[in-house]
Amino acid sequence: MTSAAAKDYIRVREVMTPSPRVIEGLATARQAVELMRQHHVNSLVIDRRHDGDEYGMVTVHDIAGQVIGPDRSLDRVSVYEIMSKPVLTVDVEMDVKYAIRILTRFRLSRALVTEKGTMVGIVTLRDMAIRYSDRSRGPSGTES
Repeated sequence: MTSAAAKDYIRVREVMTPSPRVIEGLATARQAVELMRQHHVNSLVIDRRHDGDEYGMVTVHDIAGQVIGPDRSLDRVSVYEIMSKPVLTVDVEMDVKYAIRILTRFRLSRALVTEKGTMVGIVTLRDMAIRYSDRSRGPSGTES
């Protein structure tokens, strides 16, 4: 690998938010909103029930579009009813350039980050694009 290529290589690990907030699938949409508010996050992970299961995710967008918009009760809708599952995962060692390609290909804004099959973080398209943009600037603030 050339030194120029090594300079541009940003691992997902460098950009991810470690230890995303987790909620049980049987929790209500109201409980999810409260947890999001408490921790200043826009998404929550639904943990796997067993080794053969997959992670799920619920976002503010899911709650707004599937509960609040259709005028359903926040107290009567369970997270498992509105979550996305399975969730796209990327490895901690993946180059953010490729992680960005995967997310944009599937029109997603975030992915879970795994290391050897275990969830270790969450990464957003926004954070990766900003970090990539910052890294590609030269010392004077111009493109290198």
